[in-house]
Amino acid sequence: MHVRAKDVVLVLSGKSRGRRGQVLSVDLEKKRAVVEGVNLVKKHQRANPQKGVQGGIVEREAPVAVSVLMLVCPKCSEPTRARRPAKGKGPGVRTCRRCSTSMDK
Repeated sequence: MHVRAKDVVLVLSGKSRGRRGQVLSVDLEKKRAVVEGVNLVKKHQRANPQKGVQGGIVEREAPVAVSVLMLVCPKCSEPTRARRPAKGKGPGVRTCRRCSTSMDK
């Protein structure tokens, strides 16, 4: 998977096209990711006094397909594809194809 939690990504298509946000979580089986401030949906939530949850209409992020997300380099802040070494050629560190800096923290 080219996207991991805490990566900054750019949305390539859909109603949130052009927005940037940080990845909150990734579902590897479904190949979907939840991105902060992207694909907002309204959820009607019932009040639960035992848990201290107030009822009403809540806006929250819904998962987005990872195929419409592109990584943003932390150094040059440009959207780019990540480069990885071939199998058996050292650690699998993702690097920016534009400026060749590491994208892993």
